[in-house]
Amino acid sequence: MNPDTIPQNRPLTDSFGRHVSYLRISVTDRCDLRCRYCMSEKMQFLPRSEILSFEEIDQIATAFIDRGVRKIRLSGGEPLVRRGVLDLVDMLGRHLDSGNLDELTMTTNASRLAEFAERLVDAGVRRVNVSLDTLDSETFRYITRWGDLDKTLQGIAAAKSAGLKVKINMVGLKGLNDDQIVPMMRWCADQGHDLTLIETMPLGQIDDDRQDRYLPLDSVQRQLENQFSLNPLAERTGGPARYWQVEQLGLKLGLITPLTNNFCDGCNRVRITVSGKIYMCLGHDDNLDLRTALRKGGREALDALLDRAMLMKPKRHDFAIGSDSRPSVERHMSVTGG
Repeated sequence: MNPDTIPQNRPLTDSFGRHVSYLRISVTDRCDLRCRYCMSEKMQFLPRSEILSFEEIDQIATAFIDRGVRKIRLSGGEPLVRRGVLDLVDMLGRHLDSGNLDELTMTTNASRLAEFAERLVDAGVRRVNVSLDTLDSETFRYITRWGDLDKTLQGIAAAKSAGLKVKINMVGLKGLNDDQIVPMMRWCADQGHDLTLIETMPLGQIDDDRQDRYLPLDSVQRQLENQFSLNPLAERTGGPARYWQVEQLGLKLGLITPLTNNFCDGCNRVRITVSGKIYMCLGHDDNLDLRTALRKGGREALDALLDRAMLMKPKRHDFAIGSDSRPSVERHMSVTGG
């Protein structure tokens, strides 16, 4: 087929009529922390030879943008540990300048955010998600295994000073940080940050028992409603969170509930791994190899594979946590990207 005859701007619509407009790209599977719910302490990372180059990430992202993607989130691992990652941010930023992309964002643990915040703003990034599960330094070090809370807080402060809107992502962990949710809410309200609570997801084999730490957020919501007025918001940011306004605090609170309240009906996103595989669902192992398609067949092969991916996208995920300690899927979150 002549590439000039391929309608490359046809929208990415799955077999359930959902339009994919949100792309999450993992730029590295490496991280400078080892959060217990996410990774094992001794992780095996991919050889650097298997990782997409920045030019390949840009080509794949451009193909998605041409097909209707309006939002891209860079993730990892920890994206800021990849050398030269801001060169990639600059490359993707041209799509913001052209108006073909509405938003370029990043999820980070903020350990290196103080160094890079102003450069992110210069490249067109306007908001970041920061993973922060506690404001207690000892609990923080336990969860992350060796993290420094002060360094993370300095990164968040630098982001705010540079003009980045910060949303805090807090994974709820029973018996570990469930008593710190309200203090986190108050701190976020005081700092002007939004807060999203997330249920732990059964991805990859870890050293801890997820069943022991699983905190259903429907019970957390009921407890919060005894203390605060939570008014539901219609606002959506393109992800799976549902939002409430906490009137007493002036806080926007999000809940991401993959286990207690499946949110798949409106799914508008897919994920690209650091090695160029596309996962149509975080809770399924089905994937396609975009890297090989790009290297062997260029844009025509890439577009054909994106069409196939839309046919493969499932209606919903199959996450579950029970007495069986095995994860729902074998890959770790850091492989797919958060």
